Parts: sequence; structure tokens; C-alpha cells
Amino acid sequence: MRMAKSLTIDDSILAEIEQAKGQRSMSERVNALLKRALEQERYQRLEQEAARFFSQSGRSERQEARAFQSASKRTLKRD
Repeated sequence: MRMAKSLTIDDSILAEIEQAKGQRSMSERVNALLKRALEQERYQRLEQEAARFFSQSGRSERQEARAFQSASKRTLKRD
């Protein structure tokens, strides 16, 4: 659903949007840009969350992972 809202946008930004909008209306161009920006922010939040998650791996987890890898390699060599 589309809803009319009143926003303040810098004149320089409006001029750039006007130049790059092509055949689309100004509103369509602004909506497309906002959707792209929101998606980019979502990806940045996900990257930050992943970085925090993987940074929490402690020394013991890494040692366990190495031990598991070593055991797996020995098992594969036997087959």
C-alpha cells in the first residue's frame, strides 16, 4: 500500500535523483533507492552478526575442531 508522507530531502540529492530517474517518476526512483539502501543495511547487519558469532569461538572449540579433523583424516586413510 502506498501512503503519502512528507519528508525533507536536500536539494542536491533531489537534483541527482532527477538526473538519474530516466522514464520513471521521481517517487518510483526514490522508492527503488530506499529499497536498495534498506537491503544493503540488512546485509551489513547480517555480516556484523556473523562476525560476532564467529569471533566467539574460543580456543577450546578450535582445538576440538582440529582434533575432529585429525580423527576424520585417519578414518579416511583407513578406508
